[in-house]
Amino acid sequence: MESVLNPLDVRTGAPSVLHENFAGLVTALEWVGAAIDVASIAILLVGAARFIAGFMAAEIRRDGGERVRRINSERVELGRYILASLELFIVSDIIHTALSLALSDLLFLGVLVLIRAVISYFLDREMRQIREELDG
Repeated sequence: MESVLNPLDVRTGAPSVLHENFAGLVTALEWVGAAIDVASIAILLVGAARFIAGFMAAEIRRDGGERVRRINSERVELGRYILASLELFIVSDIIHTALSLALSDLLFLGVLVLIRAVISYFLDREMRQIREELDG
């Protein structure tokens, strides 16, 4: 992987105009990308904590049907947190890739977005099925 401090333009092989002339902007965008990563992790942690609390509360009830309904409801909520976090991770990856100017990073981003899109699709589908069960 090329150095982010002085990457070469993949088209010309010359030093990147962006990194040479706008070093402060590049640094600021790197910090923005890192902040988005931290926010994504925080969203996952909040979702996990809420899920654990809701799951434990449902288990304490011991009423079979209501317990299952509450657990499924908590699963839907956790899925929302995961999807929100995945979307933010994609934003962060796009920022990091735009700054690196490396073709390998662009290919890696494509694979990453594809994997996350597949995960999002199946997670959304599962959440929809659970919501239908809860409503039905």
